[in-house]
Amino acid sequence: MSTLLYIDTSGPDALIGISQGQQILALKQNSISHSHAEFVQAGIQEMCKQVNIPLTAIDAVVVTLGPGSYTGLRVGLASAKGLAYALNKPLIGLSTLALLAKAAIREISKDGKEQTVPNYQIFSMIDAKRMEVFGGVFDLSLQILEAEKAYIIEESLMSRLQDQGPLVCIGSGVAKTKELMQLTNFQYNSTIFLDQNYTLTDMLSLALVKWEEKNFENLAYSSPSYLKEYYLKPLI
Repeated sequence: MSTLLYIDTSGPDALIGISQGQQILALKQNSISHSHAEFVQAGIQEMCKQVNIPLTAIDAVVVTLGPGSYTGLRVGLASAKGLAYALNKPLIGLSTLALLAKAAIREISKDGKEQTVPNYQIFSMIDAKRMEVFGGVFDLSLQILEAEKAYIIEESLMSRLQDQGPLVCIGSGVAKTKELMQLTNFQYNSTIFLDQNYTLTDMLSLALVKWEEKNFENLAYSSPSYLKEYYLKPLI
């Protein structure tokens, strides 16, 4: 039974946790974005004491690789890689977009919608400012239908996706997507909007699949998935 340690600093709120098998043993969150690094280090120590599991007993470290906050992703991956290296444990990397898709599937399965409409497309979208989102389109088996990349939210994109089948939009980019469709009088009756995030339960589900497959990251070469070149504004 695998014992996994989780680190997610990809968004405004940081999340860390420990699971054993299918059970979540501990979970901590932090909403102060500029203190994620300190939170992760201290929080992991507290959690291990709380559940009486030493760090050396962890089987793997799980981390979100993005897309998401540029600084947050670097903080999370640096912490995860440092721990994995020091403990000589494998590193499991998760896509935040795949996690959002997993959350959407979990949500629509509550009332059996995924069974009555088996060809749903899940459009995971993270706000990237202006009319852009970091996005990816998945089917109900989490297979990628459209690559993870930076998308410009416009009527032509949404029309094309709707033509391909019923659509579920989830993530922080949902609000402006829905607003655009309303402003353009776009017919979106076949689109479901879920303005929510993934949970540690979703991370556990995807991490266990990678654990069973021994699908681990290369500690030396793993890097955050920014999907777009980071631009630093000049100081002059």
